[in-house]
Amino acid sequence: MSFTIIEPAPPRLNRSELAVPGSNPTFIEKSAKSEVDIVFLDLEDAVAPDDKAQARKNIIQAINDIDWGTKTLSVRINGLDTQYMYRDVVDVLEQTGERLDLIMIPKVGTAADIYAVDMLVSQIEQAKGRKKRIGFEMIIETALGMANVNEIAAASKRNESLHFGVADYSASTKARTTGIGEANPNYSVLTGKPGDTDRAVHWNDMWHYAISRMVVAARAYGLRPLDGPFGNFQDPDGFRAAAFRAATLGCEGKWAIHPSQIGLSNEVFTPSEKEVTQAKRILAAMEEAQKAGRGAVALDGRLIDIASIKQAEVMVQKAAQIAKG
Repeated sequence: MSFTIIEPAPPRLNRSELAVPGSNPTFIEKSAKSEVDIVFLDLEDAVAPDDKAQARKNIIQAINDIDWGTKTLSVRINGLDTQYMYRDVVDVLEQTGERLDLIMIPKVGTAADIYAVDMLVSQIEQAKGRKKRIGFEMIIETALGMANVNEIAAASKRNESLHFGVADYSASTKARTTGIGEANPNYSVLTGKPGDTDRAVHWNDMWHYAISRMVVAARAYGLRPLDGPFGNFQDPDGFRAAAFRAATLGCEGKWAIHPSQIGLSNEVFTPSEKEVTQAKRILAAMEEAQKAGRGAVALDGRLIDIASIKQAEVMVQKAAQIAKG
């Protein structure tokens, strides 16, 4: 371990995160009864400009009146480049109690963006005597944000998670795609050589680099990395494949833009019983090895060592967190 110790963000269960437009009170009420881990009530992209003020009122009422159970509750504010952002923060924090957990900041470009929201939130908390410290979720969805992702991740002690906003990121980088988080047949390689009759097309993952870079920044600063939306909610297999890719790369969860995606995300980001059992076997084997003075041991024909303990502990701890609910 480095001598520099990073304090991790609160260990919230974050397998699934449901986007709910603030302009739709019916959807808001239904989200509270869903199986999702985190709900974010949206004031940004899902709300038309003429509906912003009413959506803000809807969200304030929902935070105050709805029984959210044990769910983590977040509000996505409008961007810092709009005239709506300051009123989103001020009204929501001044007119609600202690139920809100997080603020989601969209299109973060620099560490200064986080500093600005942090200053405003800190002043309101002090002025209103709020006891719960509001955490920050940050969406990396522009080329500028990705270029500054390390500085953004380290910008505030309120920071809890980084999210990959694939649609706006595509637009920002001028990527040739109109899909939202889906596979792209043009991002592929051709096997063989000219004249071969059995040349095959292998699709690749055009989002691999971006998600990997974000995951590294998040983990380096103790934050949770989250994969963003998958636009085609009529393609559960495609969603599941994208979620497995994100989980394999180190993401803790994925957005759900439709209720049908909640269960899929929870399933993918929940370690299977087989995986947890194997992790526990690794821990037990290493415990025996250490008692015998060995730093490594073979299990099922594979070498396991001290690093294996860390991998297994992550799996077991995640299973225990899910079991707690």
